[in-house]
Amino acid sequence: MKVFLRQRKQTSKGTISLYLEIYKGTTQTPDGKTKPIREYEYLNLYLIDDPKAKSDKKNNENTLQLAKDKKAVRELEIKNGNLGFRNSNNQKQNFIEYFKNLVSKKETKGNEGNWYSTQKHLENFAGSNVTFKDIDLQFAERFKDFLNKAKRKDGKPLSNNTKASYFAKFRACLNEAVKEKIIYGNPAVETGNFKTVESQREYLTLDEVRKLAQTECRYDVLKRAFLFSCLTGLRWSDINNLVWSDVQKINNNWRIHFKQQKTKGQQYLDINQQAKDLMQEVGKADDRVFVGLNYSDYFNVALQMWVLKAGITKYITFHCARHTFAVLQLTLGTEIYTLSKMLGHSELKTTQIYAKIVDEKIFEAVNRIPDINL
Repeated sequence: MKVFLRQRKQTSKGTISLYLEIYKGTTQTPDGKTKPIREYEYLNLYLIDDPKAKSDKKNNENTLQLAKDKKAVRELEIKNGNLGFRNSNNQKQNFIEYFKNLVSKKETKGNEGNWYSTQKHLENFAGSNVTFKDIDLQFAERFKDFLNKAKRKDGKPLSNNTKASYFAKFRACLNEAVKEKIIYGNPAVETGNFKTVESQREYLTLDEVRKLAQTECRYDVLKRAFLFSCLTGLRWSDINNLVWSDVQKINNNWRIHFKQQKTKGQQYLDINQQAKDLMQEVGKADDRVFVGLNYSDYFNVALQMWVLKAGITKYITFHCARHTFAVLQLTLGTEIYTLSKMLGHSELKTTQIYAKIVDEKIFEAVNRIPDINL
């Protein structure tokens, strides 16, 4: 058994990733060919590609020495019988069961479906009897290839964004295993992910929001929560978890303070009287504000029926209310930095997607002027 220190260029980042290749001998394939057995350990160490500055060259020198030291330690561990896991029992642990347990711990309901779908694709790809010993770079690359060929229930191929989301969940699970000291490194890091494309963000115009407000919905709590999102930009998960202790009245103005379910960041948001009225009567501190709101197929169908009843033919999901808030704010003159804070975005570039939508609408408006026959 031999250990090699390898390098791989990351052209998009301008760095070189350092990793260990552990050669464990060979095996015979069913057709009689000899196949090498290799495992990989990713060190999370990076060299600067083509360094110019003296400081960068020195940094590379120190990083490379650290990698060599890790290689030496790894060789010693292998000599003593450690074959790549924190302890000998970890390699026998069922990876699929570990993934299932991780899914059950997830708090963000709106994202739970993606985790569950990833789990089903993993089971379809490799079965339910997969151990951590089976998870290596080749496994990750083959799973990525499997997703590339996978189909939806209607027979259509998965979108790039969906494939990227599923593979990201797979990598996130392995990252968690690294944190829990089950494995030394994440073998899926080096495979890269699917290239995502900017998806169309559906939203409602102000007139369409007014139509919905005047249209009866099967579930009153769904109507109030959706319109509340249109007026505040809050995600479904944050609205669903909102309790009365999160709501404060400061100098005759209303403010909510809460921890975002998606980012776990603390958020303070001022709301107008219209939004407050949608909350109805104040309850006890620990009571949910929107009692009876559920994430279910029944509510999703009811939302679509309500939208159609209002004469709106767009495909609207609950999250479209957040998009609606963002587009309306920009259209009405709110500066993008302020909007970014209101939406709780950690990066301004995330908010700039909405600015593109507004720019497109301005361009359409300019071109509505008919030909003046110059």
